[in-house]
Formats: sequence, structure tokens, C-alpha cells
Amino acid sequence: MRALTFQGTGKVQVDTVDDPTIEETTDVVIRVTSTAICGSDLHLYDGFIPEVRKGDVLGHEFMGEIVAIGKGVGKHKVGDRVLVPFNIACGNCDFCRVDAFSLCENTNPDHEKVEKLYGQSGGGMFGYSHLFGGYAGGQAELVRVPHADVGLLAVPESLPDEKVLFLTDIFPTGYQAVEQIGTGPGDIVAVWGAGPVGQFAVRSALMLGAERVFSLDFEKGRLALAREAGAETIDLSEQDSYASLMELTVGKLPNRCVDAVGMEAHGASVIGNVYDRVKTTLMMETDRPNALRDAIMCCRKGGAVSIPGVYAGLVDKFPIGAAFGKGLMLRGGQTNTRAYMDRLLKRIEAGEIDPSVIITHRGTLEDGPGFYESFRDKRSECVKCVMTP
Repeated sequence: MRALTFQGTGKVQVDTVDDPTIEETTDVVIRVTSTAICGSDLHLYDGFIPEVRKGDVLGHEFMGEIVAIGKGVGKHKVGDRVLVPFNIACGNCDFCRVDAFSLCENTNPDHEKVEKLYGQSGGGMFGYSHLFGGYAGGQAELVRVPHADVGLLAVPESLPDEKVLFLTDIFPTGYQAVEQIGTGPGDIVAVWGAGPVGQFAVRSALMLGAERVFSLDFEKGRLALAREAGAETIDLSEQDSYASLMELTVGKLPNRCVDAVGMEAHGASVIGNVYDRVKTTLMMETDRPNALRDAIMCCRKGGAVSIPGVYAGLVDKFPIGAAFGKGLMLRGGQTNTRAYMDRLLKRIEAGEIDPSVIITHRGTLEDGPGFYESFRDKRSECVKCVMTP
């Protein structure tokens, strides 16, 4: 089969690789009908995630049709059209039983590596390094999916791929980002980053009844997309985040803040940008926390900061004093994707949201290497790339 593979920092290519097969009775193999490049794929592409090996098949946002099935699969059959959550969960451990699927105890064979970094390990993930299981990803023609009865969600034929594909990751990620900090009526929400996750955080906050939602970014096209959803926008290339939010909220500041950027954030401060780039180059810190610092400093006292943006290791100049002094709650973590897919599918079916509006680039796997470059460099107003193998 054909698949997008990692070839080193800043390089991916389309290769012919072995077809996947059924390895366990609970597996299925799907023929991929749609797959996307996620912002967190760029962390692999840019060399920020260790244990990515040459030839690894990338991608964790994908869906398709079941073409082979293990004897132990009871909820699905060959021919079913299914969505695949990006994290792999066993369904039986203590965490899975309470819908904390990203923290699964049994699906990461590389757990000892992560335990050395974090103390404990979460579950496995598709196409996301040999820290998280070394599972082949979904930017391919075929994919083996373990624990099919736990993760897969069958979708109605009436909904095209583009409307449901993002239920595999970024729509639940944006939704969890605002839900996990209790967003609801009366709240003022600020979302750093107007990329795909930020777009869904904005839309989810509005669906949950937030009074006002602000979107902050450097890219005018992305800010325009957030405005179309109902957000007020702050252009960080021209405006100061703290001063603008103070003025627009008449001194209140947002009480719910979301860092939808993560480890490769750019900052408005030239000095801050240079500082973090030098530190990460010298491996004196692993991540650039510009957006996270800003979110903490701009959050109203007694508020909460959510961190759906991916961080991998250590950051410098973290304003713990501000977080403590203002009594802030901080929540982060990989998305418990499967816990949200059914309820968000109902919102799509009801016409409350059309996730496809964020798609700017469409193509095939052969377009993948160019899409990675465009997405990383934000060329041609690139927000989201979808490929049909």
C-alpha cells in the first residue's frame, strides 16, 4: 500500500509499505477514505517528539471502511463505515471504565519510556512515535485498528466524510478543552491560537453558552474564520493581548482561557521569541510556552486555564507565581476522544455545527509532503489539509 512516512526532521514522503494484517482477534483493518494532517503532526515533522523513526507511517486523524475483521469483534462488520479515535484504548482498565480513554493502562507497549519522562504513561496513539506504541498511522491506504469494539464509531451514510472526519481528534479536543474547565453561560472565554483546535474550542465554547469568546492569533485569515463563528478577535501582530483584553472586558479579563497552540508557540515579544528559540535549540528547554504564559497572565483571578495544545517536556520562565497568586485552575491532557464522539455527532446531525468549514486544502497522499510544508509555514491561508487515499 501507499503511505506517508517520516524521513527525518522536516521531511516526509509517500512510500510503498507492507499492507497491515489482523494481529489480534479484536483487530480490524480499514480502507482509509479520508485522512488529515493535525497540528500535533507538525511536532513530529519539526523534530520535537523523540522516538520517531525513519519509515514510520504518520497520521492519527482518519476514517474509512472495514475490509477485514478479527474473530473477537462483535460490534462491527466488514463494509461498515467508521470513525477511528486517535487514541487506542482497551476498554477494561480503571481509566477506560471512567471514560478517561487517553490514560489507558494497556495499549502502550512503550510505557516504560514515558514513565521515565512523566512518572506514568498514557495509552497508545496512532502514528505518534515509539513513545506511544509505534502504531502505524492513518495517512495511508490501509490501517490496522486494535480494540475495534472499544474505539470505532459507525457513521450514517447521509453524512459525508468531511463533516465527520474531525470527530477523530480536533473537534473533541476543542470541545474537551472548554468543557473540562467548566465553560458555560456567563463565562468570558479567550482562546490562544486560531488553528484547527482553536477553531473548535471557539465553536464549542459558544455551543456551551459562553457569553463572549475571544480568539487570539497572528494570522488574519484564521481570525476571520473565528469571527465567522461568532468570536471577537485580537490580532497579535498588531495588538497586545493583555491590554486588549483588559479594554474589551472593561478590566474583568476572561475567566476561561485556552492554550490551543502548545510547544511551538510564537510570541509577540521579539526578545521572548529569541530566548525560547535559543533555549530549545540548546535543549535547555524542550517547548516554547509563549501562549501558555500569556494565557496565565491574561486569565482573571479565580479562573481556569485549559491546555489542549501539546507539550512534550520542560518549559522555562513558567509564571507559577501568577497562577498561584490568582488562584487559577490548570487542566491539560490528551483528549478522551471516544467519550465525546457520540454526543458531538448528534450536534453535527442536528446542523448545529459544520466541521468542514475549516478545510482549506484537499488532495491525495501524493500531495502530503507539500501539505506538511504549507501547514507548518501557514502558506496560502492553510488551516486544514484533508487527503483521500
